[in-house]
Amino acid sequence: MAQEESVWEHGRVLVIGSAGMDVVGRLDATLELGTSNAARIRSSFGGVGRNVAENLAHLGASVSLISAVGNDAVGGELLHHLASVGVDTQALIRSPEYATGAYLAVLDAQGGLYFALDDMRVMQTLTSEHLKQHADLFQSADMLFLDANIPPRVLRTAFSLARKARLPVVADPTSAGLAERLRPYLERLYCIVPNAREAAVLTGIAFDEADQNGALVAARRLVAAGVEIAVITLAEFGLCYATSESSGYIPAIRTAVVDPTGAGDALTAALIVALLNGISLDDAMQLGVSAASLTLRHRGAVVPDLSLEKLYEYLVV
Repeated sequence: MAQEESVWEHGRVLVIGSAGMDVVGRLDATLELGTSNAARIRSSFGGVGRNVAENLAHLGASVSLISAVGNDAVGGELLHHLASVGVDTQALIRSPEYATGAYLAVLDAQGGLYFALDDMRVMQTLTSEHLKQHADLFQSADMLFLDANIPPRVLRTAFSLARKARLPVVADPTSAGLAERLRPYLERLYCIVPNAREAAVLTGIAFDEADQNGALVAARRLVAAGVEIAVITLAEFGLCYATSESSGYIPAIRTAVVDPTGAGDALTAALIVALLNGISLDDAMQLGVSAASLTLRHRGAVVPDLSLEKLYEYLVV
């Protein structure tokens, strides 16, 4: 796929979702319960919404983030970092009631996710009234991205404001436990990007990441439910996608997995920028896979020097 820089106008994206601190440990050997395990541990800013917002900024989009963090040192540092990469945080809430959100993950020795914990109670401070106070951000955006950490009542308001602004909505179910929150809104989604477990919750079709046929069936089920573009990520196996007119499979770019955290968020951000600029669906998916693969190689949730040029270069390596 040849790069055509002249077509990129980047666009303005409103992001509503979680922001917090990630602590990720990769085991050196098999996990032993009831004792300390040798591992490589790192911390970095995270949260699905925040990750997508930073990736979008790196890819040249204008981004506003609506989220909530604690009125603590981590929240202050997170805000400073977002501003330094060009994300507009004027609508981000500082809560004195809850600490900034946190995500704790344990990876196996191969870099796969063993288990994870998250504490996103601070997102309860995000209200419908707060979104309405920032309705101008909906009106000025070209696309809305949201993750399912948003409280259900606020999610309903977000979709209502998006409809009034005629704003296409891209959504990430975030986890199997939160995916159900998006079910009432499938027919109002421009694009959804679940993994295999999240897609199973939304469609009732169970399949594993190596099952391309199962993923395609689930993607088509989401389209039948009203989603315009359904993209199901399959970790190291790539992704499957479907629309009312076509469907396909894009294999992953073979790479060593250093840390899987944030790979799906990078994919989504690249996909959003590509779709905003009228890139063909197949090429948009390839750019998304490129972004995910680059992130898998990075020890952190976001590649700090991610760029459109880097995505294209990685595709042809």
